[in-house]
Amino acid sequence: MMEATGPVILVDDDDDLRRAVSQTLDLAGFTVTAFARATEALASLTPDFPGVIITDIRMPGMDGLEFFKRIVAMDGDLPVILVTGHGDIPMAVAALQQGAYDFIAKPFPADRLVQSAARAMEKRRLVMENRALKRAAEQVEGDAPLIGQTPAMERLRNTLRHIANTDVDVLVAGETGSGKEVVATLLHRWSRRANGHFVALNCGALPDSVIEAELFGHEAGAFTGAQKKRVGRIEYSSGGTLFLDEIESMPLSAQVKMLRVLERREVSPLGTNEVRPVDLRVVAAAKIDLGNPAERGDFREDLYYRLNVVTLTIPPLRERRDDIPLLFSHFLTRAAARFNRDVPSLSAGVLRHLTAHDWPGNVRELGHFAERVVLGVEDVGPLPATSPSANLSALASDTLPERMDRHEEAIIRETLESNEGDVAATLQALGIARKTFYDKLTRYGINRADYKRR
Repeated sequence: MMEATGPVILVDDDDDLRRAVSQTLDLAGFTVTAFARATEALASLTPDFPGVIITDIRMPGMDGLEFFKRIVAMDGDLPVILVTGHGDIPMAVAALQQGAYDFIAKPFPADRLVQSAARAMEKRRLVMENRALKRAAEQVEGDAPLIGQTPAMERLRNTLRHIANTDVDVLVAGETGSGKEVVATLLHRWSRRANGHFVALNCGALPDSVIEAELFGHEAGAFTGAQKKRVGRIEYSSGGTLFLDEIESMPLSAQVKMLRVLERREVSPLGTNEVRPVDLRVVAAAKIDLGNPAERGDFREDLYYRLNVVTLTIPPLRERRDDIPLLFSHFLTRAAARFNRDVPSLSAGVLRHLTAHDWPGNVRELGHFAERVVLGVEDVGPLPATSPSANLSALASDTLPERMDRHEEAIIRETLESNEGDVAATLQALGIARKTFYDKLTRYGINRADYKRR
C-alpha cells in the first residue's frame, strides 16, 4: 500500500460513523479533523489546504453536494471523496463528472477508503508542489539563476531581500556561470537605490592601462589619448550600485585606489587633485575564494576585508540538483519562445544528461543546453544499455518534474542494484547526502533491503 500521510477533513453527521472513520484514517497515518456539519468544515478551509476532503452526501443543512460545489469554487484542484448511500450513487457519478475525485458507497471496507485517500493525497501533493514551483518562477522571473526550491537558494533569496535596502558593501562568491551578476542586479533592484544607475564592470575584461581610467574617470589631457573629460564608473554609479565582477583580476595599483574610495567614499579622477564625494554601494564578485591566501594571490588582504562586510555564496548547480528540472523547464520555455519553436518532448538521452552531468558551467551552461535542445542540435550520445528508457513514450504527457522524478528513481534503483544495497557505496556513486538519499527512498517507495546481497 502507498504511503498515507497528510491532513484530511472529514464531514459526517453520524457521530458513530464519524468516529469510526476517523480512527481508521488515524491508524493509516492521516491527520484527521472531523466535523459534523459542512458549514463548519467550509469555514476552516483555505485554497492552500494541502490535504483531502472526505464528506457524506446526505446531511442536514448544507449537504455534501453543495459542500463539494463550494470547494470547487474555492479550489478546483482540492480532491473531494464523496461517501454515499446506494440511492445516492447517480448523484455521486454526476459529481465525478464535475470534478469530484472519487465516491465510495456504504457500507465500505476500510482499505477502500484508505487507498482512495492515499491516491488523492498524492495528487494533492503534486498540485501543491507545482504551485510552489510556479510561485518560485514568478518571484524571480527573468532572474533564472536564482530559481530554486532547495534550502540554499531559499536562504540566498531571503538574505538578498534582508540586506538589499542597506548600504552595506557585498562580496558575492560563486563559480563561473552561477549567476553573480543576477545577485548584484537584484540587490540593486530591491533597494532604495533602484532609481539610480546600476553600473557593471568586468575587471578581468580590461587591460591594466585602461581600468583605472574606467573606474576613476579622467580629465582632458590626463594621459596620451585622453582628449576630453570622462566620468568614471565609480562616480557614475553614485546613488546607485557599482558591480565589480572578477575583482580578483583588478591590478594592484587600482586596488590601492579602490581601497581609499571604499574607506572615504570619495573619488579623485586622473589628471586632477579635485576630490568628489560619492554615494557608493559596491557589490564585488569573485570566482575564487578570496579568503584563502593560497587562492587570493596578489589580491590585497585589506581590500578583501573591506569588501567582506557581507559575503553571499551561490551554490554550484551540482550541489542543488533538485533545482535542475525547474531551471531547465524555464530555459526550455524561454528558448522555444525566442526561436519561435514548440517546446520539444525530451528524449531519454536528454533526461539522462540532466541528471548525470556535473554542469561545470552552472546555470549558464544549462541555459545554453536548453537552447540546443530546442533547436534540435544537441547530441548527448547513445544511452547505456541499462538506461531505463523503455517507458519514455508513455511519459510524454508528464510534466518535466514528473519525468525527472521517474528518471531519478530509476537511477537510484540501478545504483542500489549495482552496489548490492550498500549505502556507503551508493551514496558515493550518487554524490548526495545521506539524509537526501533516505528522503528519496521514502519518496519513491524504494526498500533498500530488496537490493542487499542474497
